[in-house]
Amino acid sequence: MKRITEQESKYKDIDKMSVMEILTNINNEDKLVPLAVEKALPQIEKLASAVAERMKKGGRLFYIGAGTSGRLGVVDASECPPTFGVPFDWVVGIIAGGDTAIRKAVEFAEDDAEQAWKDLQEYDINEKDCLVGLAASGTTPYVVGGLNTARQHGVLTGCIICNVGGPVVAESDFPVEVVAGPEFLTGSTRMKSGTAQKLVLNMLSTTVMIQLGRVKGNKMVDMQLTNHKLVDRGTHMVMEELNIDQAQAAELLIKYGSVRKAVEASK
Repeated sequence: MKRITEQESKYKDIDKMSVMEILTNINNEDKLVPLAVEKALPQIEKLASAVAERMKKGGRLFYIGAGTSGRLGVVDASECPPTFGVPFDWVVGIIAGGDTAIRKAVEFAEDDAEQAWKDLQEYDINEKDCLVGLAASGTTPYVVGGLNTARQHGVLTGCIICNVGGPVVAESDFPVEVVAGPEFLTGSTRMKSGTAQKLVLNMLSTTVMIQLGRVKGNKMVDMQLTNHKLVDRGTHMVMEELNIDQAQAAELLIKYGSVRKAVEASK
């Protein structure tokens, strides 16, 4: 059976469309993605709950993928420390072909079924940890091999794919299958499939971090103060929480280095 992500676009002669026709049709296809994610919510809930439980006991979350999927994993992992103030090794994104592949495609990197586990061993992955494979097709050998070996070593496994079933799902304790249909541009999984994976990654990491206590109310109280915008945001959080003026809040924030610490030290 032909993979859904490889099925031909339902749009013909897109090279003859006007700019507005192209944009409108892409937008119409993109509207299908959150509906597909909604159908996968029960699967996402199981994965997020399992990951949070392991991380509460000291485990880490790893993402592996190739191409667009791998890049999305790297992005999500890299955004966790500044957003939630967690160590850089709590969530780790690994892409087939190494960091070079983030900017430039590395030929045949995704076809090596043994390399993912070698890459993961550099981080001393163990039975406390979680591994989520990212593969729009659900068949990427790099991801399949990594998940397979990880399961043999007691690592909790999950995946985010855009097809139904396949070898990646077979190697996952907690699979997430988001089926948004064929791409506007046949086989271009950086489009709807990439959007779907990005949405699920947002949901997964944010939910897990909330479960780990890295959010208070609806605020990023542990965010890193790495620029003026974030310092200003943090200052207003402290002002609101402690009912003090801006100058006092800014002084406390700079002194303690985070919204959480500033508030806790002043109560």
